[in-house]
Amino acid sequence: MNQQKIGTQCVQAGYTPGNGEPRQIPIIQSTTFKYDTSEHMGRLFDLEENGYFYTRLQNPTNDMVAAKICALEGGTAAMLTSSGQAANFYAIFNIANCGDHVVASSTIYGGTFNLFQVTMRKMGLDFTFVAPDCSDEELEAAFKPNTKAVFGETIANPALTVLDIERFAAAAHRHGVPLVVDNTFATPVNCRPFEWGADIVTHSTTKYMDGHGAGVGGCIVDSGKFDWFAQADKFPGLTTPDASYHGVTYAEKFGLGGAFITKCTAQLMRDFGSIQSPQNAFLLNLGLESLHVRMPRHCENGLAVARFLKAHPKVSFVTFPSLEGDKYYELAQKYMPNGSCGVVSFGVKGGRSAAEAFMKHLKLAAIETHVADARTCCLHPASATHRQMNDQELIAAGITPDLVRMSCGLEDAEDLIADIAQALDQI
Repeated sequence: MNQQKIGTQCVQAGYTPGNGEPRQIPIIQSTTFKYDTSEHMGRLFDLEENGYFYTRLQNPTNDMVAAKICALEGGTAAMLTSSGQAANFYAIFNIANCGDHVVASSTIYGGTFNLFQVTMRKMGLDFTFVAPDCSDEELEAAFKPNTKAVFGETIANPALTVLDIERFAAAAHRHGVPLVVDNTFATPVNCRPFEWGADIVTHSTTKYMDGHGAGVGGCIVDSGKFDWFAQADKFPGLTTPDASYHGVTYAEKFGLGGAFITKCTAQLMRDFGSIQSPQNAFLLNLGLESLHVRMPRHCENGLAVARFLKAHPKVSFVTFPSLEGDKYYELAQKYMPNGSCGVVSFGVKGGRSAAEAFMKHLKLAAIETHVADARTCCLHPASATHRQMNDQELIAAGITPDLVRMSCGLEDAEDLIADIAQALDQI
């Protein structure tokens, strides 16, 4: 059979039951697994055989769901994590350690910015943040001899900037490092970054992939295309023996298609234990089965709301990549011609107080520290997700005091617009 369409993969990939086996992915809610001999377990610990011995590292339910996401992204290996934050941390820390440097887009999600700018700096990593639409010269100047990766988001949260994946991938590869792309907002239904040169993809599966606000989770997918041995001196963790795991050399033993995820599992998941629970993985799979059906509706509702807001006299600006005239419209059409996402960012005239008053009057849309699920919700990022940033950092991240992030759910677009209209009328 030819390569299956993404809708079929959403429903079928990752798990094929045998005769008399459960039709739905089974929940293996067990911390550990039984073996008949110590020798057998020893082979598992030596990575000589595939299998499971402790859920802190791997679990069958998780691996089946990770395999589905891997297929959706067109990768070679994937792993689930406890959250999107854990996925981004692992993806970077798997190749960049104390004394290393990473180039990152400045408009990334506030939690990720804080992870890089504060927490990982305490671990000895250095980060340079560049605007996603910086000049080629500015992008080149950001690299250092100890740069180990470039990081960006397909669609930034909540600035909704669109990363020029091809350009950032080309710059990363000129310097012999991989491009890591957080594809949470676009999902593989709307964009597959590997097809544009990205090397590693991450997700907060908590968002559209789950789609119902039911379980927190993350995922890392490897394209299997980055040649670690071509830059062996830059990536000793993958190209030299790991003393903490029986001296295995990951890139040698598992090849380009398996080295990154195997190291991430055997080393980082072993030591940090940010595993996704099998129950959450089961819920995630239920969401994935309808992802290809839900995403077009989210995008349609987002565009309808964006068009309404653009014409409203009490709205100072609207940012939505698929909106005609948006700064990133052309890039969105290049990378996401079938739609970007359902999240709209806009400013309310009157500043912070007006934005907060507007949100209080909403009846259908709920104020939540969440985004990208079936129910419409909204947030004032400067007061919540980006609260830790100073004014300069907020501006660099594309956040203004009057900015409201609205995640358009699966409701009827006319009802969403009516709710927004009555709330704006009251300020």
